[in-house]
Amino acid sequence: MTEHAEQGSVWRRFWNRGGWWRALLITVVYAIVYQLMGLLVGALFGGLIDQDAPFGDPAGIFFGVALPIVLAAALLTVFVWSVGWWPSLLGRQPIAGRPWMWLAVALVVIPIVIRLFATNWSAYSIAVVLTTLFMGLCVGYAEELITRGVGVNLLRKGGYSERVVMLLSSLLFGLLHSTNVLSGQPVVNVAITVVYAFGFGAMMYLSMRVTGSLVYAMLLHAATDPTTFLATGGIDAHGAAGGSDGLLSIAGLFNYAYILFAIVAIFLVKGRVRPKLAATADEAAELG
Repeated sequence: MTEHAEQGSVWRRFWNRGGWWRALLITVVYAIVYQLMGLLVGALFGGLIDQDAPFGDPAGIFFGVALPIVLAAALLTVFVWSVGWWPSLLGRQPIAGRPWMWLAVALVVIPIVIRLFATNWSAYSIAVVLTTLFMGLCVGYAEELITRGVGVNLLRKGGYSERVVMLLSSLLFGLLHSTNVLSGQPVVNVAITVVYAFGFGAMMYLSMRVTGSLVYAMLLHAATDPTTFLATGGIDAHGAAGGSDGLLSIAGLFNYAYILFAIVAIFLVKGRVRPKLAATADEAAELG
């Protein structure tokens, strides 16, 4: 028992030191695990996935998109538990947001609503819609936990200012999406996705700050992906089941707004979470 406790203590001390390279390390490890889970699921259930119409039936959505995320998220959940960070990650943010940050929330919510009206709902069964929403919850939980949760926590423990925390965590979010190139997507498309992800990541950081909770960022993210996929009829593409082109074009303009507002936010975000303050909840959990 003593040896196990000491090993656990060493493990927690390693991660509690924080720093940019630890944030990069855990992000890369998560990305690798996610890719491996995708290969595993593909090998086991590839026959249930229609690559030409991934949103054609619930099985394709679950096995082709959701299950790899569920498996990677489960391992990430165990990691967070192993380092004792749940109290700090799910608790109130250690630094308050500013009123102007609510604009980030609005920039995320408005296109979600537009896409709801743009979606050709008659093209989908209820089962497909529900499975897609479940997939969205998985994406929101996993990607926010690894970047705005674990990533931000490590950066704060490293003593960086909140400006740097927002910048680096958003870059890590972009890096996470660079792995799309492994699925055969054109490099140019992946590069555009990475830039978009940086902007959207900044919106999620600002949303987390102003609402005071990582959970709200998870929910906003969870609503973004499924409404996008259902409205466009595919992933990073406009499929046969796509909805209103006019409304989708309007919603698409917000992608540029994310990037522009992220650049502006770099100059507006201020403050710093003292590493000791960032570790308080974690240490309390470890002692408990």
